[in-house]
Amino acid sequence: MSDHLQDLADRIEIEALRAEVSDAVMMRDYERAAALFTPNGTMRWPHIGREFVGRSEIRAGIEWGQGLWEFFVQTVHPGVVRVDGDLAAGRAWIQEFGRLHDGSSHANYAVYHDRYARTPDGWRFTERVYEVRYEDSTALPGSAPSAATA
Repeated sequence: MSDHLQDLADRIEIEALRAEVSDAVMMRDYERAAALFTPNGTMRWPHIGREFVGRSEIRAGIEWGQGLWEFFVQTVHPGVVRVDGDLAAGRAWIQEFGRLHDGSSHANYAVYHDRYARTPDGWRFTERVYEVRYEDSTALPGSAPSAATA
C-alpha cells in the first residue's frame, strides 16, 4: 500500500476506534471499552482528579462514571489526527448531557486529547485526557423514556 493510502487507512481506523469507544460507553459495555486501550493505557479526567491506568482500572472507572447517571448522552465530533508510523495523536471533540441520580443536570463541551498505537488487534488508545471546555448545570426539562415510564 502506498504511504498515502496507508495514512488514509490509519486515519479511518482511528476514527472508527473513537466511535467504538463512545458506543461501548453509551451501551455500558465496559469490557469492550477497556479492550480498546493498550494493556497499560491511561485515561485521565483532570476536571475531577481521576486517573485510570491499565484496562482493569479503565473498565472500573468507566463503570463507576456511568453508574452516576440516570441517563447520559455523548456525541463525538471528529478532530485532528496525526499519524507517525505505528503511533498517532489526535483530538476528539465531545458534547455530553444527562441527569445524575442525585437529580442534578449536566451538559458540557469537551475535548479528548488522545494518543494511539498500532497493535496486532488494530489501533488502540494509549492515553485519553479529557478536558472540559464548557459546562452547564441548568436543569434539563426533559426525561429519558425509561425514567418517564418508571
